[in-house]
Amino acid sequence: MLGTGKMGGILIDAFLRRSLVAPEKVHATVHNLTADRKPATTAKIALGADNRAAAHGADVVLLCVKPMQVGTVIDEIKSELNADTVVISIAASVTTDYIEKRIGANVPVIRAMPNTPSMVGEGITAISKGKHATEKHVAIAKALFDAVGRTVVVEEKHMDAITGLSGSGPAFLYIILEALAEGGVKMGLSRELATLLAAQTMAGAAKVVLETGNHPAMLKDTVTTPAGCTIDGILELEEGKLRVTLIKAVVKASQRAKELMFTDEKS
Repeated sequence: MLGTGKMGGILIDAFLRRSLVAPEKVHATVHNLTADRKPATTAKIALGADNRAAAHGADVVLLCVKPMQVGTVIDEIKSELNADTVVISIAASVTTDYIEKRIGANVPVIRAMPNTPSMVGEGITAISKGKHATEKHVAIAKALFDAVGRTVVVEEKHMDAITGLSGSGPAFLYIILEALAEGGVKMGLSRELATLLAAQTMAGAAKVVLETGNHPAMLKDTVTTPAGCTIDGILELEEGKLRVTLIKAVVKASQRAKELMFTDEKS
């Protein structure tokens, strides 16, 4: 695990909790191992700052560093990689082609985009494979990321859009959740109660979509009774352009994901 920040720590804890790997088999690194820069995990694992040493003899190498750090880290570890090593990168926007060329050998590379709800086992991770990766390597990646939620296998051309939707999406939803709670406070509810009502309502609505498979528009209509209070609220949302604003937020975040790759190239 090269880069044991927030997501790296979430993944390590999940792998150990699900017994996917023994603690003594995990070697993790942080960029600067100091007292004031601790990893985002309390697991008893081998921890250091030497990426090459951590990658030595590894069956799976997870790159959990920022996009602009990927090239430097690959240069450090590429001598330790071979056709029997699976490299899995969760760096936003960094393509498998870029990683393969930087390695300079026929090493299987998988690109993954998890999201932060993984911390409670409700994440969604999109996975795509590079040209040297096989279905066996995809299965390894799926087994790992299934530990933190759901996984989907996609063509890599969709990964930037997925970054903008499910990668950035939790932040957008937290804003909506906060706003719903503020509405409850405005109408006299305590902040604690309003936040609980908003959060459980959002979680419940999402679960209905996932379990029924029904289109959100159809489910919206089941709540919206003629001349009821819900349609008045929806009218306010439409006048405030919530729908188009959310669409534009996903588009903007996706476009930014594409730009991160160029930032990485320049480094």
